[in-house]
Amino acid sequence: MPSKSSTRLAALTVAAVCSAASTIALTTPAHADSVRVHDIQGTTRISPYAGKQVTDVTGIVTALRTYGSSRGFWIQDPDADADPATSEGVFVFTSSTPKGVAVGDLVKVSGTVTEYVPGGTSSGNQALTEITKPVTTVVSSGNAVPAATVIDAKSVPSAYVPAGDSAAGNSVNGLTLQPSKYALDLYESLEGMNVQVSDTRVVGATDPYTELWVTVKPWENRSWRGATVYGSYESQNTGRLQIQSLGAVADFPKANVGDTLTGTTAGPLDYNQFGGYTLIASQLGTLKSAGLKRETTEKQRNGELAVATYNVENLDPSDATFEEHAAAIVNNLQSPDIVSLEEIQDNNGATNDGTVAADQTVQKLIDAITAAGGPAYDWRSVDPANNTDGGEPGGNIRQVFLFNPERVSFMDRAGGDATTAVGVTEVDDKAALTVSPGRIDPTNTAFTSSRKPLVGEFVFRGRTVFVIANHFNSKGGDHSLTSQYQPVARSSETQRHQQATLVNSFVKDILDTQKNARVVTLGDINDFEFSETTRILESDGALWSAVKSLPKNERYSYVYQGNAQVLDQILVSPSIRRGCDLEFDSVHINAEFNDQISDHDPQVLRFRP
Repeated sequence: MPSKSSTRLAALTVAAVCSAASTIALTTPAHADSVRVHDIQGTTRISPYAGKQVTDVTGIVTALRTYGSSRGFWIQDPDADADPATSEGVFVFTSSTPKGVAVGDLVKVSGTVTEYVPGGTSSGNQALTEITKPVTTVVSSGNAVPAATVIDAKSVPSAYVPAGDSAAGNSVNGLTLQPSKYALDLYESLEGMNVQVSDTRVVGATDPYTELWVTVKPWENRSWRGATVYGSYESQNTGRLQIQSLGAVADFPKANVGDTLTGTTAGPLDYNQFGGYTLIASQLGTLKSAGLKRETTEKQRNGELAVATYNVENLDPSDATFEEHAAAIVNNLQSPDIVSLEEIQDNNGATNDGTVAADQTVQKLIDAITAAGGPAYDWRSVDPANNTDGGEPGGNIRQVFLFNPERVSFMDRAGGDATTAVGVTEVDDKAALTVSPGRIDPTNTAFTSSRKPLVGEFVFRGRTVFVIANHFNSKGGDHSLTSQYQPVARSSETQRHQQATLVNSFVKDILDTQKNARVVTLGDINDFEFSETTRILESDGALWSAVKSLPKNERYSYVYQGNAQVLDQILVSPSIRRGCDLEFDSVHINAEFNDQISDHDPQVLRFRP
């Protein structure tokens, strides 16, 4: 998942940076005379000329990139061959601002063919074919730029990518491209070429890195709000394409999901670390707003308990978003009785000085909620040990319970701290926690450098409800959907599966003690409702993910690379699920908007205990 990392900001424009650690040289350097661009690109993802010197490669300059670390220009051969698998375009990496060339110049380029892997070979990303260390000669100027190849619903296949070659570690690099059969093969066959899309719907809002996502397949897994929903590991949504621009940052549209880029958007097709195949626009369409509005959930009735989860994205006292978060909780979430907050940072945020307390952070939010007309929430949490729970170094993120003491009481049981494991005991023939608030098995290696689940015992109208707030291990380190390795490796799942097993076991301890106990397990699960992580949480019928009560095209809380997906969940025990009045709502206030205050949408569950 994207973060606020400055590393990403710097790397976004490094799609073609040449470095020894991230290049692929498959042949011994030699000399190759008078090759064409399509010869260099070849019929696989790796050039047959990788590592070789080439001379007088002819093409017309289609665009220049004069900013960032990936400076250079694209050339395209106007005389295409008859093979649809071979691209006619290639990027010429100049390192510094390209000089002496202009769009429309017919040039001859000599240099070294290089396969650059954005993010390094360990990222699993595909390689970008480039000509590096170029010597360029302008033959003529003012030539017509080759017509852009149209990418649309008809041209993009429904299958995403072939399975990789098992003899090559499941890599697709050596497979012959089949652009009429697989979407990623089509995009690879157009790498470096001038392409265009028209009247495309935005499926990933403009982000701080001046990029957005569109789809060329308007009905592909569409939500009623205009998102493209990621509903299984087999529905990668082939019509998605990232859009960046060669123009001024100030001119880039501020788009929300559901908006449309009308007219033509055209430019070279690139490949980068953070989005795979990307149209670098020299011509941008005009933004047409769909008028998307932030959602508001229903207010809980007197006899209903409203429980919510909300990832507030590294909130600390220096942030300027407290009033906006408060307004969201009061107005859009309708002041839930219990709110599980994820990513509450300590009192001085990313300052790495040993501070772990977060009372100032939480109190500032509570005060803002009260000022916005909400209840005077009380709160409970357990401070982590310094720099042991992952997240931004020095930030010490943790989960926090807010609760409205006018409607809910908290059962305090002393003894909970960063390293003491909460247990389940029996009191008056009912399940109870040994400490409240407490943390589930905090010294278990499953929670190394990750948040420990926070457990609390609440009472609503005389009935006990156990709430477990989670923030599972992130997807960092997983290969992207456009990886050269197919099927995609998801290494981060291992730790989430371990965490889910422990939480499921804890819930079963409660249910073994009291069969009809009411348990709500919620938070940023960092995994999909169809994932193995969720299956483990739900195993033996201990829990059920309430997002499954929604139609499939409404199941999402996060938008990543144009895919609207579930990361935040609320799971309930059988006694809650059996209630006929259970209502779940994924409240879309952030993920679809360019001016989001968090990258997650909150979730709300209303039920009668």
